[in-house]
Order: sequence, then structure tokens, then C-alpha cells
Amino acid sequence: MSETTSEPQSAPAQPGADTPASAEEKTLDKLLAEAQARIDEQRDAWMRALAEAENIRKRAQADVAAAYKFAVERFAEDLLPVMDSLEAALAAAGSAPQGLRDGVELTLRQLKIAFQRANLAEIVPAAGERFDPHRHQAMAAVESAAEPNTVVALMQKGYRLNERIIRPALVTVAKALENGTAIPISDSNLDTNHGNTNG
Repeated sequence: MSETTSEPQSAPAQPGADTPASAEEKTLDKLLAEAQARIDEQRDAWMRALAEAENIRKRAQADVAAAYKFAVERFAEDLLPVMDSLEAALAAAGSAPQGLRDGVELTLRQLKIAFQRANLAEIVPAAGERFDPHRHQAMAAVESAAEPNTVVALMQKGYRLNERIIRPALVTVAKALENGTAIPISDSNLDTNHGNTNG
């Protein structure tokens, strides 16, 4: 009588136990997640570098534009006394020969054209205009029936290069008739006096 030998049966997989396939899948998922995290980090770093490069480019453009706009500032400052002298010569040349006057006027016109091309503009406040400490410089305060802290007279024209003040206009400023002590030479006095007047 022959005996039949039974092969040992493999034990059923326990729930929750890692099989080689599931372990490999988890390893691949982990590697994929790490790779994705590195990609995200590199993308963020690239975006930050791109934004910084754009900021540097904009700053450089602004610096170049400012340098271009104000490159002639020192030259303009040196030319202002020339303009003043030419205008004074014309004002005092009533009895001068006509040829001299014509020559001075021609030189003055040419200089004004050069100023215009360089965006160098005059600051000529009219009488009664509100005193602006950014564009005007008060040389004296005089009692006047005009509104306090307004321009009474222009002593010397000012100039600006683009939006930058090269020389403020020198002016006399009105003060109230009843106030004989306040002299609005400083900006703070001017603002205080104006506030008291309006109040």
C-alpha cells in the first residue's frame, strides 16, 4: 500500500502584512514624492531668481534714465550765471550801440534754445502766487495788503532740470499788516503763518 505525501500548504497572507510587491510600490511612491519635492524646490528657486533678475533690470533701467536726465546738471549750474549776465547786460544797455544789443540778444536766444533742449526750465513766480518752499526761496518778508505768504516780487529767476530744482527763485514774501514781527524766511514759519491765517 503506497503512502501519498501531501505538500505543505503555504500560510495565507495576513491582513496588513507587506508583500514584496507592496513594499516595492511604497518605495517607488516615496522616491517619486521626494523627486517631486526637489522639483518644486528648484522651480521655486528659479522663480525667485527670475524675479530678482527682473528687479535688477528695472533698477538698472531707472539708474540709466536718471543718469541721462541729470547728466548736464553741473553744466547747467555753470551756465546759469551766463544767462543772468546776458539778461542784465540787455537790461542796462539802453544807450549801447544797436550792434552790441543785437549780438547780446542773439546769444541770449541761442542759450535759451539750448536750455529748452536740455529740459532746463525757468521758475518765474508771479506776484500773488502762493509761496512754495520747494521752488522758491524767501529773501525778505514785507508788509503787504496781499495774502500772507504769497510772492510780492521776484528778485532772481529760478531754474529746474526736468523735475529737479537747480536753483530756487529768489522772492520777497507778503506778511500781514498787523504782524510786524513775523518774518517768514524759513519754511516752518511760512507754513505756521499760513495755517494761522486760514484758521
